Amino acid sequence: MPMYQPSGARRVGDLKFDVGGGGQVIDLETAVKDGILGGGGGLVCGGGVAAEKLDLKKMIEELESIEIPSVFICPISLEPMQDPVTLCTGQTYERSNILKWFSLGHYTCPTTMQELWDDSVTPNKTLHQLIHSWFSQKYSAMKKRSEDVQGRALEILETLKKVKGQARVQALKELRQVVTAHSSAKSTVVDNGGTALISSLLGPFTSHAVGSEAVGTLVHLDLSTESKNSLMQPAKISLMVDMLNEGSIETKINCTKLIDVLMEGQDLESEIASSLSLVVGLLRLIRDKRHSKGVLPGLSLLKTICSHESVRSSVVSVGTVPQLVELLPSLNHECLELALHILEVLSTVEEGREALRCCAKTIPSVVGLLMKVSETCTQLALSILWAVCKLAPEECASVAVEAGLAAKLLLVIQSGCNPTLKQRAAELLKLCSLNYTTTTFISKCKLTRTIQ
Repeated sequence: MPMYQPSGARRVGDLKFDVGGGGQVIDLETAVKDGILGGGGGLVCGGGVAAEKLDLKKMIEELESIEIPSVFICPISLEPMQDPVTLCTGQTYERSNILKWFSLGHYTCPTTMQELWDDSVTPNKTLHQLIHSWFSQKYSAMKKRSEDVQGRALEILETLKKVKGQARVQALKELRQVVTAHSSAKSTVVDNGGTALISSLLGPFTSHAVGSEAVGTLVHLDLSTESKNSLMQPAKISLMVDMLNEGSIETKINCTKLIDVLMEGQDLESEIASSLSLVVGLLRLIRDKRHSKGVLPGLSLLKTICSHESVRSSVVSVGTVPQLVELLPSLNHECLELALHILEVLSTVEEGREALRCCAKTIPSVVGLLMKVSETCTQLALSILWAVCKLAPEECASVAVEAGLAAKLLLVIQSGCNPTLKQRAAELLKLCSLNYTTTTFISKCKLTRTIQ
């Protein structure tokens, strides 16, 4: 059971405690009289809300991230007290926690470990009043800030209907900041037609300054099906693609995320997915070594695009395969799985298999990932290697075995991987062995396992 080690004075029995921030020690009577910790008798809180009308449990839950004075914390649970009671030692605890302590057969004070000469508990009404009043003030202040934010969001939406040029950019910039920082503002914007208003600002004649701020706001909103359909208009998508290629890194990432949201679950024709300008922009984003935070959203959208079979050949045509293969060694696990998934999907078309075969780094890089990262990566890697080796067995199988494939396949077969994975490994091992005599192949397996 956790023990709480208080800092500074907090002997409630001595009527003194630390309110936090500067180590100030005061007594309860002064706290109530001077209004410290939400004193003033706890009758009225900010905004004219009566303290007794606010539910303490609800306030504690909604203010969970706020820093709470140590005197309000139960030494047993390290959580704010809702029903504080004091023992004969002068220490105060949450009632349910200290009663549980007693039920376990303990007859000591958890904090001081003193034996109790009286096992009764006394409600600490003054501390309860202070706790309730303090949380009431914080809760009321939070609600007021939330209302202010919502009001400001509405004001900005009204402004956007009237202004143009730089004033529109500034209004959008402020709206983006408000929406990004406050979840309540997001709901306000959506519920008051803000999504449609912002979407209407995007078009063929929209400046990148306006478009960047608009997309930066939209990407943080929950978009309805109607909103998505509106944003899917060719002129709007064309603007996003242009900004993906020419905007700042933040704009590129926001455009990528928004297009991904728009394409998700949509049975699209190739109009958007086959945009070579979109694919080229994504590859630039993914390969930008100065800004690594663009890799994940870029790969995510590229995966979505490649899910449309009709555009895979076009994706291959702009050099996607060698560029992704080049990146494999530098990717983290999440990005690596996405990249391998894309390469595996592209290997289902003839152009993709040929591009994988022609890339000198494909086989060594993919072989190196077997049994190294995750079972998913191993599965994807095996699928890619199978597609390449089956395309040109004599050429590719030899290169794969020299890169250590045989030993890796034996590891897969002997591991606890799923049966389908083992079966694919066995088939690939058999395919590779056809290019060697039995003795030579066995020696290759032993040699590579020894090296590894």
